[in-house]
Amino acid sequence: MVASGLWRWLAGTGLERFELMQSGEQWVLRGTILATAAASACEARYQIVCDTQFRTQHVEAVLRDSEGERRLEISAENGRWFANGQEAPSVRGAVDIDLGWSPSTNTLPIRRLNLETGRSSGEFTAAWVRFPELKLEPLPQEYRRLSEREYLYMSRGGAFQAKLLVDDYDLVMDYEGFWQRVLNDR
Repeated sequence: MVASGLWRWLAGTGLERFELMQSGEQWVLRGTILATAAASACEARYQIVCDTQFRTQHVEAVLRDSEGERRLEISAENGRWFANGQEAPSVRGAVDIDLGWSPSTNTLPIRRLNLETGRSSGEFTAAWVRFPELKLEPLPQEYRRLSEREYLYMSRGGAFQAKLLVDDYDLVMDYEGFWQRVLNDR
C-alpha cells in the first residue's frame, strides 16, 4: 500500500476511507463512502484500476441504500468507455474517471498530468459517475497548479471551482468547502 486515510464531508453528511496502492504494473484506488443523501443512508464501495500513467482502465462501484444494491462496472480501452457492458459514447475519449461523491479520484488526473506550478491542464472531459444514481456522464474539467501542494479544480467551464490541497502522494487533504482528511493511515 502506498497511502490511505479517512476523509469527512465538511457538511457532516458523510465519511470516506480510501487507499491508493500499486499492484504490479497497475495502480489501484479502493474506497468506501458512507453518506446520507436525500434523507437516506447510503454505502458506496469502489475500486478503480489504472495503468502506470494513471489512465483509468476498470471501475467497479456498488451502492447500497434503502432501494437495495446497485452495481456499475465500467471499462475503458482506447478512448471507448463501457458501462455495464454497453458503450457510453458521451464519454468517448475521456481518460479519467471522476466519482461524484469522492475526493479520491482527483488524485488520478493530478498524478497523470504532473503539472508544473503555474500551469493549467486546459479543459478536458472526465467520465463522471453521478451518485446516488450511478449514472455515467461527461464532465468538462480543468486543473491549475497554484503551488507545490495546491491546485485549483474547475468544472463545467469554471461554474464550479474549489482549491485542493494535496499530500506527498497527491491525495487530497482538503477539498475546499467539501472534504477534509481527518486521519492518515499511511
